[in-house]
Amino acid sequence: MEARKENKMGTMPVSRLLISMSLPIMISMLVQAMYNIVDSIFVAQVSENALTAVSLAFPVQNLMIAVSVGTGVGINSLLSRRLGERNFEDANATAENGLVLAVISAALFALFGGLFSEQFFRLFTQTKEIVEMGTGYLTICTVFSFGIFLQVTAERIMQSTGNTIYNMITQGIGAITNIILDPILIFGLYGMPAMGVNGAAAATVVGQILAMVLGLLFNVLFNHDVRITFKGFRPNLRIIREIYKVGVPSIIMQSIATVMTIGMNKILIPFTETAVSVFGVYFKLQSFVFMPVFGLTNGLVPIVAYNYGARKKERIIHAVKDAALYAFSIMALGLLIFQTMPVQLLRMFKASDSMLAIGVPALRLISISFLGAGVSIVFSSVFQAVGNGVLSLVTSVARQLIVILPVAWLMAREFGLNAVWLSFPIAEAVSLLLSLIFYHHVYQTMIEPLFEEEPA
Repeated sequence: MEARKENKMGTMPVSRLLISMSLPIMISMLVQAMYNIVDSIFVAQVSENALTAVSLAFPVQNLMIAVSVGTGVGINSLLSRRLGERNFEDANATAENGLVLAVISAALFALFGGLFSEQFFRLFTQTKEIVEMGTGYLTICTVFSFGIFLQVTAERIMQSTGNTIYNMITQGIGAITNIILDPILIFGLYGMPAMGVNGAAAATVVGQILAMVLGLLFNVLFNHDVRITFKGFRPNLRIIREIYKVGVPSIIMQSIATVMTIGMNKILIPFTETAVSVFGVYFKLQSFVFMPVFGLTNGLVPIVAYNYGARKKERIIHAVKDAALYAFSIMALGLLIFQTMPVQLLRMFKASDSMLAIGVPALRLISISFLGAGVSIVFSSVFQAVGNGVLSLVTSVARQLIVILPVAWLMAREFGLNAVWLSFPIAEAVSLLLSLIFYHHVYQTMIEPLFEEEPA
């Protein structure tokens, strides 16, 4: 077997390792959250129909993100475990098969977008302007989706080896490029033609493609633990099955947010369209609270997976405890902001008096769920890291579908609009309970039996 120095995920002090891996991802995700808000602000300045067109395209874009990120989670988990086992041949094959899966996924979305974008929009509206703008926007985003798929895969391969600073660079440059190009391409600045909504799509895919190029280049130049050559490459069905064993539950888990959003909008819109707007604004705002926690758990997954493969029980326990504490602290800060500054947060979106009347109690009630959510997300990531993505899926489905929608419907019917928001903390309490039960099971059956090959 090829002799290599052990990866830092098996040797560096755990607390320092978790921070060093998570902090760059947290920063890049905050940049992504900022981009999402800025992008919506620019599109809204074109027209209300433009914003509607982009909003209707969201489910397809969300599905692309779900497939890319979910597959990336499967790659991350398997690759880190193989590195922990010092099975470098399988680690390299995991990276190569993961990149091929990204290309295939992008090709399928490009085929859908190129052929069916207009039909997709006509399922929702017959307004000619919305259909035309939406078709152009979605076609560009899907046909050039190879950027987002290969970007995410390259970042996950790098992340699996403990190198997260490069991901901060790729995501940051991609998002900043997008933000800079948005007004230039949308409104036709500096001699460029005014492309409207198509300009927003073009800015998005240019940023993604640039990030993709950087991510692949960084893997070739700086990733010394994984060697991607494609020399004599053949698809490995065993490895693909292992990737999707964790990846498919994660894909489904990422996708159900779209279903929940559609269901919640149908519950809210009979009250007033303003309630739907408040819900949309909440999603923009909460990303600034949840993104750092997702960044934290993105750093946690390869640490747990590597040390699980290396059978280093104490390092796993230490990492999980630290991550749970950090996640709880981040969510507590988010709760404090939402409780004390709801008016200021809503004013960022030029909220009317009626929007404030609905939005202030909404933000305060929904944010109660933050404290439990942080811990649940950490445990969910642990399940993925040890190869049991189904448990993550169950907790996510319980939170976002099985509990929240029936409770929201019942609250709307019996108690009115303000009571609908209580469905969020109720669903989160159920999810937290399930997460604790599942973590106890995973600890007893998978982590506790591990023996130590060397001191942690």
